[in-house]
Amino acid sequence: MKKIKVLTFDCDGVMFDTELANKAYYNDLLNHFGRHSMTPDQFSYAQMHTVDESIAHLFNDPESYETAQALRKQTGYEPYLKYMEIEPGLVPLLEKYTGRLKLAVATNRMDTMHKVLAVHGIEKYFDLVVTALDVPRPKPHPDPLIRVLEYFHVTPDEMLYVGDSELDDLAAKAAGVPLAAYDNLSLAGDFHIKRLSEIESIINL
Repeated sequence: MKKIKVLTFDCDGVMFDTELANKAYYNDLLNHFGRHSMTPDQFSYAQMHTVDESIAHLFNDPESYETAQALRKQTGYEPYLKYMEIEPGLVPLLEKYTGRLKLAVATNRMDTMHKVLAVHGIEKYFDLVVTALDVPRPKPHPDPLIRVLEYFHVTPDEMLYVGDSELDDLAAKAAGVPLAAYDNLSLAGDFHIKRLSEIESIINL
């Protein structure tokens, strides 16, 4: 394997355990309009897709979609940040590779990503953050990963992407970037890890 120069992370399910936060966020929206809380399938969809796609999935007619979007933009995600839990091993890993690798985030989050990093005090570690707002097409399209490759002027085999979902798997394959599949054996992936610390055995500096 070629020497890795860029280490890139997905956010939800990789850098943070966001189950509590995202369930509360979307269920509050649904409940506000007298709708039932999410089913497991709806939650699985919301964990992977952009907020716009998730709202469209949950409110699938134009009128209710627009009303839900208006409420979302009014209330924001900030009240739910407290429910997010940083993954064990993330900060030690970022500390280890700061100055030795370029560090990036490639996520389907939109306007909440920078706030998430700031609130948890880890924005200083990242050289680049690519959200769904920064590219023409979100994952599963390769656009976010291609954006990272182009920014750092590296080839796909010089980057490692850490992701946990089918969309991450598809985006990595389409971009030609090796994937470290995090805690998800159902993904093809080039590597499978249970803990973020295991990335150290993949990257040889």
